[in-house]
Amino acid sequence: MNTGVFEKARFRIAGDRGLLVEYGDRIHPDVLHKVRSMALLLTQETPAGILEILPTYRSILIVYDPLAVTPGALARLLEEMEARLSGIRIPDPKRVEIPVCYGGDFGPDMDFVAQTHGLETEDVIRIHSAPEYLIYMVGFTPGFPFLGGLPEILHTPRLETPRTRVPEGSVGIANNQTGVYPVASPGGWRIIGRTPLTLFRPRDPNPFLYQAGDRIRFRPIRETEYHRIRQEESA
Repeated sequence: MNTGVFEKARFRIAGDRGLLVEYGDRIHPDVLHKVRSMALLLTQETPAGILEILPTYRSILIVYDPLAVTPGALARLLEEMEARLSGIRIPDPKRVEIPVCYGGDFGPDMDFVAQTHGLETEDVIRIHSAPEYLIYMVGFTPGFPFLGGLPEILHTPRLETPRTRVPEGSVGIANNQTGVYPVASPGGWRIIGRTPLTLFRPRDPNPFLYQAGDRIRFRPIRETEYHRIRQEESA
Protein backbone atom coordinates (compact mmCIF):
# COMPACT_ATOMS: atom_id res chain seq x y z
CA MET A 1 0.00 0.00 0.00
CA ASN A 2 1.32 3.41 -0.99
CA THR A 3 1.27 5.56 2.14
CA GLY A 4 2.61 8.64 0.39
CA VAL A 5 5.88 8.77 2.34
CA PHE A 6 8.80 10.13 0.31
CA GLU A 7 11.97 8.04 0.33
CA LYS A 8 13.90 11.27 0.92
CA ALA A 9 12.71 14.69 1.99
CA ARG A 10 11.98 17.33 -0.63
CA PHE A 11 12.93 20.95 -0.04
CA ARG A 12 11.26 24.17 -1.14
CA ILE A 13 12.29 27.76 -0.46
CA ALA A 14 9.59 29.61 1.49
CA GLY A 15 10.40 33.31 1.39
CA ASP A 16 13.72 34.75 2.52
CA ARG A 17 13.77 32.99 5.91
CA GLY A 18 11.85 29.77 5.40
CA LEU A 19 12.64 26.26 4.20
CA LEU A 20 9.72 23.88 3.63
CA VAL A 21 10.70 20.24 4.15
CA GLU A 22 8.18 17.79 2.64
CA TYR A 23 8.02 14.16 3.81
CA GLY A 24 5.00 12.93 1.85
CA ASP A 25 2.32 13.85 -0.66
CA ARG A 26 -0.83 12.98 1.28
CA ILE A 27 -2.42 12.91 4.72
CA HIS A 28 -1.47 9.55 6.19
CA PRO A 29 -0.37 8.31 9.65
CA ASP A 30 2.99 7.12 8.25
CA VAL A 31 3.73 10.57 6.84
CA LEU A 32 2.74 12.17 10.13
CA HIS A 33 5.02 9.76 11.99
CA LYS A 34 7.99 10.90 9.93
CA VAL A 35 7.10 14.56 10.42
CA ARG A 36 6.79 14.09 14.19
CA SER A 37 10.03 12.11 14.37
CA MET A 38 11.98 14.83 12.60
CA ALA A 39 10.31 17.59 14.63
CA LEU A 40 11.29 15.78 17.83
CA LEU A 41 14.89 15.30 16.66
CA LEU A 42 15.11 18.97 15.65
CA THR A 43 13.81 19.97 19.05
CA GLN A 44 16.36 17.79 20.80
CA GLU A 45 19.27 18.84 18.56
CA THR A 46 18.34 22.24 17.14
CA PRO A 47 20.98 23.20 14.56
CA ALA A 48 22.52 26.66 14.73
CA GLY A 49 20.54 29.23 12.79
CA ILE A 50 17.09 27.63 13.16
CA LEU A 51 14.64 30.03 14.77
CA GLU A 52 11.37 28.11 14.62
CA ILE A 53 10.07 24.62 13.74
CA LEU A 54 6.48 24.40 12.46
CA PRO A 55 5.25 20.84 11.75
CA THR A 56 2.14 20.33 9.60
CA TYR A 57 0.28 17.34 8.10
CA ARG A 58 3.08 16.22 5.80
CA SER A 59 5.88 18.77 6.11
CA ILE A 60 7.87 21.00 8.43
CA LEU A 61 8.36 24.70 7.84
CA ILE A 62 11.70 25.77 9.25
CA VAL A 63 12.30 29.45 9.91
CA TYR A 64 16.02 30.24 9.92
CA ASP A 65 18.41 33.15 10.29
CA PRO A 66 19.86 33.83 6.81
CA LEU A 67 22.88 35.47 8.44
CA ALA A 68 23.70 32.25 10.28
CA VAL A 69 22.92 29.50 7.75
CA THR A 70 22.07 29.12 4.07
CA PRO A 71 19.11 27.04 2.85
CA GLY A 72 21.50 24.73 0.98
CA ALA A 73 23.59 24.02 4.07
CA LEU A 74 20.42 23.56 6.12
CA ALA A 75 19.02 21.07 3.60
CA ARG A 76 22.22 19.01 3.70
CA LEU A 77 22.13 18.96 7.49
CA LEU A 78 18.48 17.86 7.49
CA GLU A 79 19.29 15.03 5.07
CA GLU A 80 21.95 13.80 7.49
CA MET A 81 19.49 13.98 10.39
CA GLU A 82 16.82 12.15 8.38
CA ALA A 83 19.11 9.12 8.17
CA ARG A 84 18.88 8.82 11.98
CA LEU A 85 15.09 8.90 12.30
CA SER A 86 14.78 5.15 12.82
CA GLY A 87 16.33 5.62 16.25
CA ILE A 88 13.82 8.25 17.38
CA ARG A 89 11.11 7.06 19.76
CA ILE A 90 7.97 9.17 19.73
CA PRO A 91 6.13 9.30 23.09
CA ASP A 92 2.94 7.25 23.27
CA PRO A 93 -0.12 9.28 22.27
CA LYS A 94 -2.36 10.77 24.91
CA ARG A 95 -6.03 9.84 24.61
CA VAL A 96 -8.43 12.67 25.32
CA GLU A 97 -12.19 12.30 25.73
CA ILE A 98 -14.22 15.35 24.74
CA PRO A 99 -17.89 15.49 25.77
CA VAL A 100 -20.16 16.97 23.10
CA CYS A 101 -23.77 18.10 23.15
CA TYR A 102 -24.90 17.46 19.59
CA GLY A 103 -27.57 19.28 17.57
CA GLY A 104 -30.08 21.95 18.61
CA ASP A 105 -28.67 25.40 19.29
CA PHE A 106 -25.23 23.81 19.76
CA GLY A 107 -25.25 22.19 16.30
CA PRO A 108 -26.91 24.48 13.76
CA ASP A 109 -25.70 22.38 10.81
CA MET A 110 -26.73 19.01 12.22
CA ASP A 111 -29.92 18.82 10.13
CA PHE A 112 -28.00 19.70 6.96
CA VAL A 113 -25.41 16.98 7.59
CA ALA A 114 -28.09 14.39 8.35
CA GLN A 115 -30.23 15.26 5.32
CA THR A 116 -27.23 15.41 2.98
CA HIS A 117 -26.38 11.80 3.77
CA GLY A 118 -29.90 10.46 4.24
CA LEU A 119 -29.38 9.89 7.96
CA GLU A 120 -31.25 10.57 11.17
CA THR A 121 -29.70 12.91 13.72
CA GLU A 122 -29.08 9.95 16.02
CA ASP A 123 -27.14 8.22 13.23
CA VAL A 124 -24.86 11.25 12.77
CA ILE A 125 -24.16 11.36 16.50
CA ARG A 126 -23.47 7.63 16.68
CA ILE A 127 -21.19 7.61 13.63
CA HIS A 128 -19.31 10.78 14.56
CA SER A 129 -18.65 9.69 18.15
CA ALA A 130 -17.59 6.14 17.30
CA PRO A 131 -13.97 6.58 16.03
CA GLU A 132 -10.83 7.46 17.89
CA TYR A 133 -9.48 10.38 15.86
CA LEU A 134 -5.81 11.07 15.20
CA ILE A 135 -4.68 14.70 15.58
CA TYR A 136 -2.70 15.48 12.46
CA MET A 137 -2.05 19.12 13.20
CA VAL A 138 -2.89 21.86 15.69
CA GLY A 139 -3.31 25.33 14.28
CA PHE A 140 -5.58 27.86 12.52
CA THR A 141 -6.49 29.22 15.98
CA PRO A 142 -4.82 28.32 19.30
CA GLY A 143 -5.43 24.64 19.97
CA PHE A 144 -7.61 23.86 16.93
CA PRO A 145 -7.12 20.12 16.27
CA PHE A 146 -7.36 18.91 12.67
CA LEU A 147 -8.58 15.33 13.05
CA GLY A 148 -8.25 12.45 10.63
CA GLY A 149 -10.47 9.38 10.57
CA LEU A 150 -13.90 10.88 9.95
CA PRO A 151 -16.11 8.09 8.52
CA GLU A 152 -16.69 8.63 4.79
CA ILE A 153 -20.46 8.67 5.20
CA LEU A 154 -20.11 11.99 7.09
CA HIS A 155 -17.83 13.76 4.61
CA THR A 156 -19.60 17.09 4.10
CA PRO A 157 -18.53 20.24 2.22
CA ARG A 158 -17.80 23.46 4.05
CA LEU A 159 -20.23 26.35 4.18
CA GLU A 160 -20.30 28.36 0.97
CA THR A 161 -20.03 31.53 3.09
CA PRO A 162 -18.12 31.20 6.38
CA ARG A 163 -19.71 32.45 9.59
CA THR A 164 -18.21 35.61 11.05
CA ARG A 165 -18.25 34.03 14.52
CA VAL A 166 -18.26 30.38 15.56
CA PRO A 167 -18.70 29.93 19.35
CA GLU A 168 -15.94 28.50 21.52
CA GLY A 169 -16.16 24.72 21.83
CA SER A 170 -18.02 24.17 18.55
CA VAL A 171 -17.44 20.80 16.89
CA GLY A 172 -17.52 20.83 13.10
CA ILE A 173 -17.03 18.93 9.86
CA ALA A 174 -15.27 20.18 6.74
CA ASN A 175 -15.00 17.73 3.84
CA ASN A 176 -13.17 14.64 5.19
CA GLN A 177 -12.09 16.14 8.52
CA THR A 178 -13.60 17.04 11.87
CA GLY A 179 -12.33 19.41 14.51
CA VAL A 180 -13.10 21.65 17.49
CA TYR A 181 -12.97 25.45 17.83
CA PRO A 182 -11.15 26.11 21.16
CA VAL A 183 -11.80 29.85 20.85
CA ALA A 184 -14.54 31.84 19.16
CA SER A 185 -13.52 32.77 15.62
CA PRO A 186 -14.77 33.03 12.05
CA GLY A 187 -15.12 29.66 10.35
CA GLY A 188 -16.70 27.72 7.53
CA TRP A 189 -17.02 24.24 9.04
CA ARG A 190 -20.43 22.58 9.43
CA ILE A 191 -21.18 22.83 13.16
CA ILE A 192 -22.87 19.74 14.62
CA GLY A 193 -22.31 20.19 18.36
CA ARG A 194 -20.40 21.90 21.14
CA THR A 195 -18.20 20.82 24.04
CA PRO A 196 -18.40 22.45 27.47
CA LEU A 197 -14.68 21.91 28.06
CA THR A 198 -12.29 24.84 28.03
CA LEU A 199 -9.75 23.68 25.45
CA PHE A 200 -7.42 26.69 25.56
CA ARG A 201 -6.14 27.97 28.91
CA PRO A 202 -3.55 30.63 28.07
CA ARG A 203 -2.60 31.22 31.73
CA ASP A 204 -1.71 27.58 32.36
CA PRO A 205 1.89 26.32 31.93
CA ASN A 206 0.51 23.84 29.38
CA PRO A 207 -2.46 25.66 27.79
CA PHE A 208 -3.68 22.73 25.64
CA LEU A 209 -5.14 19.30 26.49
CA TYR A 210 -3.49 17.64 23.47
CA GLN A 211 -0.93 17.95 20.70
CA ALA A 212 -0.35 16.55 17.22
CA GLY A 213 -0.15 12.76 17.36
CA ASP A 214 -2.56 12.42 20.27
CA ARG A 215 -5.99 10.79 19.96
CA ILE A 216 -9.45 12.25 20.56
CA ARG A 217 -12.76 10.52 21.12
CA PHE A 218 -16.06 12.41 21.35
CA ARG A 219 -18.63 11.41 23.99
CA PRO A 220 -22.26 12.43 23.40
CA ILE A 221 -23.90 14.20 26.35
CA ARG A 222 -27.26 15.81 27.08
CA GLU A 223 -27.77 19.54 27.51
CA THR A 224 -28.12 19.21 31.29
CA GLU A 225 -24.66 17.63 31.50
CA TYR A 226 -23.29 20.30 29.17
CA HIS A 227 -24.38 23.06 31.54
CA ARG A 228 -23.13 21.16 34.61
CA ILE A 229 -19.66 20.67 33.11
CA ARG A 230 -19.60 24.25 31.84
CA GLN A 231 -20.37 25.51 35.33
CA GLU A 232 -17.56 23.38 36.77
CA GLU A 233 -15.16 24.66 34.10
CA SER A 234 -16.01 28.27 34.97
CA ALA A 235 -15.61 27.82 38.74
